[in-house]
Amino acid sequence: MAKAAAGERGTKSEDRVRLARTTLLEGVGREIAESFPGLTRLAGQIVAAMYISDGPLSMDELSRELGRSKSNIFANLRGLEAAGIVTRQREAGARHDSFALRGKYPDVVVGAYVSRLRRVVVDKVQLSQKALDLLGDDDTADARALRAKLKDLKAKYERFAMLFESVIPGADGPIDLEALLDVVPMDLITSLAAAARIALGLTDKPAKKTR
Repeated sequence: MAKAAAGERGTKSEDRVRLARTTLLEGVGREIAESFPGLTRLAGQIVAAMYISDGPLSMDELSRELGRSKSNIFANLRGLEAAGIVTRQREAGARHDSFALRGKYPDVVVGAYVSRLRRVVVDKVQLSQKALDLLGDDDTADARALRAKLKDLKAKYERFAMLFESVIPGADGPIDLEALLDVVPMDLITSLAAAARIALGLTDKPAKKTR
């Protein structure tokens, strides 16, 4: 009877662990697929599997863990490498590569996302300028209207670029978010949060002081 009860408890524990792992794999899979064009849910599941692993994983290990073919695993690993989330390595004497996250999770994903946004912003600044150059000195009504729109668009993207460079200078890859938060005074975080709430219309603007 005691052995049966112990076995039942062991089965329940295994079921809970399996369910928790599956929930994490599915959740991170959705997160990655929704945040990075070109990456699939399987890519996110690979990220989660690497996070809960004790060390780097080979394609064979990932294939067994996730129940997917090695060709699918390999295709998604290449996408994760290109996004700056995963890195490959080969131990001395090993016959095959192994793969690991490029930094701490979720920091590495946030860093890759910020890097992607930074590239998008720079690209749009250049795109706006290219369109302005193509307009040249055309002074027709249509050209003037389009020029005004393009200048406004370029100015906005330049502000975004300045924000990225000011808050996270030169970030290209993993960002240690905890280290960043540790050195930012809480008063500053509170002030920025209050300003963001006002800008997003989530609270009333503070009344102007009168003498």
